[in-house]
Amino acid sequence: MLKNNFFNKYKALLTSHVSRFTFHVSRLTILTILFFISDLKAQQILTPEEAIATALQNNYEIRLSRNDSIIYAIDHSYANAAFLPRVNGDGALIFNNNNQKQKLADGTDRKASGIRSRNLNASIDLNWVLFDGFKMFATRDKLREFLLLGDLIIKNQIINIVAEVITTYYNIVKQKQQLKAVEEQMQLNRERLRLAEVKLEVGLGIKPDVLQAKLDLNAQIATQLRQQTLIAQIKGDLNRLMAVDKGVDYEVLDSIPIDTTLTLSEIKENIVQSNPELLLTRKNIDIANITLRERRAERLPTVSFTSAYNFSQTNNNSVINNFSPLYNQNKGFNYGLTATVPIFNNYIAKRNIRQAQADIDFRRLTLENQMSLLVTNVENTFRAYELQKRQLSLEEANIVLAKENVFIAYERYKQGVTTFLELREAQKSLEDAYNRLIAARYDTKVAEIELLRLRGDLLRRQ
Repeated sequence: MLKNNFFNKYKALLTSHVSRFTFHVSRLTILTILFFISDLKAQQILTPEEAIATALQNNYEIRLSRNDSIIYAIDHSYANAAFLPRVNGDGALIFNNNNQKQKLADGTDRKASGIRSRNLNASIDLNWVLFDGFKMFATRDKLREFLLLGDLIIKNQIINIVAEVITTYYNIVKQKQQLKAVEEQMQLNRERLRLAEVKLEVGLGIKPDVLQAKLDLNAQIATQLRQQTLIAQIKGDLNRLMAVDKGVDYEVLDSIPIDTTLTLSEIKENIVQSNPELLLTRKNIDIANITLRERRAERLPTVSFTSAYNFSQTNNNSVINNFSPLYNQNKGFNYGLTATVPIFNNYIAKRNIRQAQADIDFRRLTLENQMSLLVTNVENTFRAYELQKRQLSLEEANIVLAKENVFIAYERYKQGVTTFLELREAQKSLEDAYNRLIAARYDTKVAEIELLRLRGDLLRRQ
């Protein structure tokens, strides 16, 4: 009867530790966010999709990226303003109080003091650039590309934050599983201590076995405390990513779901068109090409239509020259075309063109380097993913063997067939098997997350 109960206990624990399920995150909705924010302060299960939703809503880095994108959007909304004329109005009202002295050609001297006058000037000027080497068209296109760049920056930031949130979340799950394994070892150590004490009481055991059992139990208690502290610290990291209060507490899931169906061909398919970092670099190359168009336009003439309406009025209270007017007023409208032809500007245009071309070459070289690194990273990560999957299968089998070995060693120790050290060694093997199993499961998940991040497919697959 005792044997069956003991085995059933380990069977239940094994089921809880090695169970896996396919976990798909549907589209994040604002309802999920509101539910999480309103109820998080109570102890509840925080799911990965709720953690992602909250991070997307609150994370500071994402909000900063959105702010940059908003600025690009504002600039783009005024893109067509480059084709419109500029109209300026000027006005001035000036009062003068002068002392004047004149000496005429006939030898006559004239002078007066306190001559007051009032000058009123006003104008409305219009300047409309009709042709500037098509620079205004390039500027409009550049603003549109900046708008697209802002969207890509947000997407890249979101993918990176989501990857970090998921990795941190499942690190908590990993440490939680580790804590359960420690607590299971504590139960075994307590039972081993009880048996050692019973054997000592009836004269079949020795005191060093009791002391060693107590030492092992105390070591497990210390490990439990460290594990609880580590879980609290990682929860603090997740809270920072979600931008929620540090004091918010919650529980996480008990298992780590793993997608074991990923293939290298699937990850590599069109990855150069989906990787966020490559898309950002390509967009920067597009912007650099438009900048080169702007620089080349500076070599061409600029033709503008100009027009103005001018008004001026002068009112003098007195003059010392009889031929000077006491009152003078001018007003009228003028218009025409102006052309500016660059002939020589100290090679500024040539230098700007060469710098723009060098920037394009640099960005293209950066793109080629990123593509090479991406292929290498994908292959290395996929190899790690495959390795961890095989190791996970192996460790899932090992944990069954280790638990059965502990059960047998426990029963043999009760019957006095095996020694205290053999039972302790069996427990150590079980502890190591747990550590390897939990690490293999988490490392497989991390490799899966990284593959999806590199492909830019993380949001759709979660």
